[in-house]
Amino acid sequence: MAETPTLLRVLTLRRHWQVYDTFRLRFEATASSIAEHENDPRLRGLSVSKRQFERWYGGAVKTRPYPDQCRVLEAMFDVGVDLLLAPAPQAASPTAPAADPPLVVPPPRPAPVLLPTEQAAALPVGGPFSSEPRFDAGTTELERQVAMAARRALRFTAMAEGSSIGPETLGQIHDEVRRLTAAYPRLALPTLLGDLVEVQDLTFRLLEHGRVKPLQARELYLLAGITSGMLAKASHDLGNPSAAMMQARTAFVCADNADHHAMRAWVRSLQSLISYWAGRPAEAADYATLGQNVAGNVRGTTGVWLACLSARAHALIGDADATRTAIQQAEDARAAVEPDDLDAFGGIMTFPVPRQLYYVAEATVHLGDEPALGETRSEAAVTAYRDAAEDEWAFGDEAGAQTDLALARIARGEIEGAIEAVRPVLDLPIEQRNFGITSSAQRVHAALHADGRRSGGVAADLREEIEAFTATPTSVLVR
Repeated sequence: MAETPTLLRVLTLRRHWQVYDTFRLRFEATASSIAEHENDPRLRGLSVSKRQFERWYGGAVKTRPYPDQCRVLEAMFDVGVDLLLAPAPQAASPTAPAADPPLVVPPPRPAPVLLPTEQAAALPVGGPFSSEPRFDAGTTELERQVAMAARRALRFTAMAEGSSIGPETLGQIHDEVRRLTAAYPRLALPTLLGDLVEVQDLTFRLLEHGRVKPLQARELYLLAGITSGMLAKASHDLGNPSAAMMQARTAFVCADNADHHAMRAWVRSLQSLISYWAGRPAEAADYATLGQNVAGNVRGTTGVWLACLSARAHALIGDADATRTAIQQAEDARAAVEPDDLDAFGGIMTFPVPRQLYYVAEATVHLGDEPALGETRSEAAVTAYRDAAEDEWAFGDEAGAQTDLALARIARGEIEGAIEAVRPVLDLPIEQRNFGITSSAQRVHAALHADGRRSGGVAADLREEIEAFTATPTSVLVR
């Protein structure tokens, strides 16, 4: 007979906290909350190791936790620690007969959504143009003073240049936008969102108040468009396609006012991406076509992105011929690439080779008529991201390539291989679990569920872990 699980294990499963990182974040948030409300600084930063969590979760506890750990556990579950570590009542056991009365356990105490201490220190507390700039956990006091002085100088420059924006202010805004475009694919959204909002606000205020000389308006509209585009992507990453499309339309208006063909095409690419992940592949294909129509003689990497977006959308629709045509168009566009001013921004504004390999792999996996080719292309994409230069790496796209590899292996009946492929994704911290990543993980869940022959064993364990992973997305951190 199987050993009765502890009450802690049962309640952890009920709350979907059974993944270590999820449990750790909840433990640290609760410890910080107690430290604040009880004015007990000893609890601030208190954490739990993976080994200790596994001992608690598995029931292999021979001694009582330390007193401070007991305080946190009791606050997390509203149950005394002795009860938590004892065998759960029979009715609480997952294998208990359905006729047994349910275990009555108080609901979990509401806890503030916080990041661990070292991550919280890097979250936005102000903006690049406010008196409270952002800092990393290791920033020294002198570095803080220098950063604050730099931002204060920018605000003064924008004011001092008088009735029209001057070259110094425009140059500093340009540098800030370049920093954000380069950082977006590599850093978690909570560390960037506040900066994006404030840069957009500054560019809008300067344009609305008529403080721009005609020769400078085009560049400022371009910067406003890029920032609005990044906020469209941010809205998408938080699972809000309506807000994402609203920001994207604003970005397109800015591109029009800048009369920038490549930016128009880039925004259409973004709208295709938003539609694709919103479950509207036909609309995604239409936006990709619109982008190709406005691109004209654009030779930057946006043309490659448009073709790859078309391939993914048509694959989801099930149009194999259109998919393969678009993949070939992407290869032709790559061969003809001449980097433009958008590519010069780097990061989210360019479309490097690893990302192309990822999109092609995903399109092939979606078609499903060549499982071996889908696996080969997915492996190539995963390898490309593993070996990518810093300016070509993106945690979201790497995760997408890994989930595609898992899907390809499931199609070939290789469940153990699928688990290996998706493991790095399920280990991502909450701040990196954006909408695209959680949606990709849900595709793996659906693929496992679709085949009844794989409903038990390791496949069932993987489905359960994916459910826990997707239950706590990035959006909970920025409400």
